[in-house]
Amino acid sequence: MKIQKGRVVRMHYTLRDESGATIESSGGRDPLTYLHGFGHLITGLEKTLEGAQAGLRTSVTVPPQDAYGEKDPQAVIRAPREDFPEGLTLEPGIEVQADTPDGPISFTVVAIEGDEAVLDANHPLAGKTLTFDVEVLDVREATADEVAHGHVHGAGGAHGHH
Repeated sequence: MKIQKGRVVRMHYTLRDESGATIESSGGRDPLTYLHGFGHLITGLEKTLEGAQAGLRTSVTVPPQDAYGEKDPQAVIRAPREDFPEGLTLEPGIEVQADTPDGPISFTVVAIEGDEAVLDANHPLAGKTLTFDVEVLDVREATADEVAHGHVHGAGGAHGHH
């Protein structure tokens, strides 16, 4: 059975960055189970898997525009120390949230300069070319419920493990 919209795919994957360092992997835990064609995977990976079958082992390199987008320089802002809660240890790498008229936005602290923090709202993987090593374990038709809800139910699905 081929991978196409409305089918459930179970696969193992390893995600690596440009340097070859592993960012994330399903190895040693449950495979990823997702409903194909509903935007659960980044575009570049979903496009590559379209039409594939169980047993496929491949390596896919995805440029930033088909992954998490290019870095947006406008999403990097500076904020004075007094804008943050007292007692919060501000250091590069921590995530902070800011309330905006459009709802909360997550920022990663990228630097501390004097009494200001430099914050980046870009996805941590924005601007990166990513490589996915994938192994498709099986492909099945989704149930009517799964298609209606736009995600997988049952073992390994969205309503399974929390």
